Amino acid sequence: MGNQLRPWWRRLGLGLGMVALMLGMVVFYDVSSGAQSEVGDLKVDGGRLSVHLTQLATERYSNLALARTRAYLIQELRSYGYEPMAQPFGPGDGSSDSVGTNLSVIRLGTQDPDHRILVGAHYDSVAGSPGADDNASAVAAALEVARLFVNYPTDKTLQVVFFDQEELQPEGAGLRGSNAFVNRPGNLDGLDSAVILEMLGYACYEPGCQSYPAGLEQQDLPSQGDFIGVLGDAEHPDLLAAFATEEELASPEERTLRAVTLPVPVGALPFMPDLFRSDHVPFWLKGVGAVMVTDTANFRNPNYHRSSDTVESLDLDFLGQTTQYVVDRLERLLTVS
Repeated sequence: MGNQLRPWWRRLGLGLGMVALMLGMVVFYDVSSGAQSEVGDLKVDGGRLSVHLTQLATERYSNLALARTRAYLIQELRSYGYEPMAQPFGPGDGSSDSVGTNLSVIRLGTQDPDHRILVGAHYDSVAGSPGADDNASAVAAALEVARLFVNYPTDKTLQVVFFDQEELQPEGAGLRGSNAFVNRPGNLDGLDSAVILEMLGYACYEPGCQSYPAGLEQQDLPSQGDFIGVLGDAEHPDLLAAFATEEELASPEERTLRAVTLPVPVGALPFMPDLFRSDHVPFWLKGVGAVMVTDTANFRNPNYHRSSDTVESLDLDFLGQTTQYVVDRLERLLTVS
């Protein structure tokens, strides 16, 4: 998860009034595990997630390490039946703006293939960190999404994208891969919405272990980090609503994962920059509805951007539940209502 923001984003401020509106709209939901039965064969394999984490959780910062990571992703995606597409970006002149590569696979819809839902996760890490949570956990989840849906018919088209250079690169800002993606002609054609996965595997259960960005501390939010957070742009409320539906509140005894959803006005950037640190933001700035699904990064995980961000520090059951949560909602988003 990146730390820095591009200065030109700061022109988007709409005022503190929008921030006040956002803070008044924080919604807390419980998520029912019973939803799994609705999607039949779309059952997450926790063993596969663990294998991916083991393979991916090494420093993914140098060109060589990133190339090895891409090779693993391509190998796995081909084993599922896809032919990954590479989209290089940047001048590649050896400077801090050296070339990066996004990877993408597409599985066409059956009824409305011209409309698609994108699932994205960045595969790079910061220097000095194995990046198990940031962001191997989300890459593993995205691989599992690709595997589960490859032969599962849905109305709309599914695209899974693995972004490069989300993290801070030498002497520059991050979000490079996602910015390159949204600025490439044709990449946004037919794109209904984007679901960005950002750190999904860390949970904490002691009261007070969960913190929040400035401005959210006084909200009625959990003090334990046993939930998944979902940020969505306030301009596309239907997309955010798809990640917490009322019918899921009917069976409290079956709830295994909680979700907190937060609508964010795009103009709140100057006032709450911590909500604008991942690959959902370039989509917001292009007017595309997008959500970021996250375990809240450094507001929960003390290993954020450190050498201690290892597989052993993660809660693999929590990662499995979160991945299933994403899969179940994607099945709905890919259905023509």
